[in-house]
Amino acid sequence: MSDADVVPEGVDPTRPSPARLYDYYLGGTHNYEADRQAAEQIRRSMPDLADAAWANRGFHGRAAVWMAASQGIRQFLDLGSGLPTQNNTHQAVRRVAPDARVVYVDVDPIVAAHGAPLLAADGSTALITADVRDPDAILDHPELRRLIDFSQPVGVLMTAVVHFVADGSDPWSLVRRYMTATAPGSYLALSHLTHDRVPPQITEAGLEVYQRTASNIYARSRDEVTRFFDGLELAPAQPGGERAITFVGLWGAEDVAAADSDGSRHFYCGVARRP
Repeated sequence: MSDADVVPEGVDPTRPSPARLYDYYLGGTHNYEADRQAAEQIRRSMPDLADAAWANRGFHGRAAVWMAASQGIRQFLDLGSGLPTQNNTHQAVRRVAPDARVVYVDVDPIVAAHGAPLLAADGSTALITADVRDPDAILDHPELRRLIDFSQPVGVLMTAVVHFVADGSDPWSLVRRYMTATAPGSYLALSHLTHDRVPPQITEAGLEVYQRTASNIYARSRDEVTRFFDGLELAPAQPGGERAITFVGLWGAEDVAAADSDGSRHFYCGVARRP
C-alpha cells in the first residue's frame, strides 16, 4: 500500500508492526514506509531475510497439509496468522480436505482491515482480533466455538508467534494452555526464532528493530524451543527420522539438501501430537 492510502482505525503507520514487517519480508504490499525502512535495516545485516521468512512460511503450509492429509485433522486454529499471503491456511488444507475449518487469530488491526482473503464464502473460516497471550478470551470466543469442536482433534498452528512472548510471561505455559484445551490426537505446529549459530550482529540488528515495534522479539535456544513440546509426541521431520525439532526448511522437505538454506536456520520448528 502507499502512504496515501487510508490508514485503518487503530493502526499507527509510523511505528513498524510485526505483521506488516513479515508481510514485507514475503513481498506483500500491506505495509508502510516505516515498516520498509525497518526491514531494510535488518536486511543489511541479514541478506537472507526473505529466504528465512519464506522458509518459515513453507513449514507452516507443509505442516498444516500433513495434519490434514496424513492425520485426518479437519479443524485448525491459526494463532498469530498475520496478513493474508500466498497459500493461506484454509487454501492449503482444502486441497486435501475440502471440508476443513480454520479460525485465524491476530492482534494487529491491520490484519482485520485486510483480512478478506482469509474468509471463505461458505462461512467455514473466521478471523478473530485478539492477543494470543489471552488464551481464555480466544478459546471462549463465539466465532471460535462456532467452528471448532474441541471434543475432536484440532491442528494448532503457532508459527513465528511465540517468540514475541517474553520469558516473564511464561510462553511455555501459554502453549500448554492451548494444547490442554484440545482433544487427544490434536497436533501442534510451532516455529521459533533462534540465536543459535547466528552471528551476534544479525541477532542484535533484529532485536534493535523489534524494540521499536509493538512487540519485542525473543530468540531462543534449541533446548528452550524443545520445551514447547513437553508432554507431546514429536513427529519426525522426515519419514523414519529422529523425533526432534529441526530447522524450518527441513521439516517435510522433498529435497532436504536444497531446503537446508542459511535463511532456514534462523528458525527451529516441530510438529507434535497430543497423546
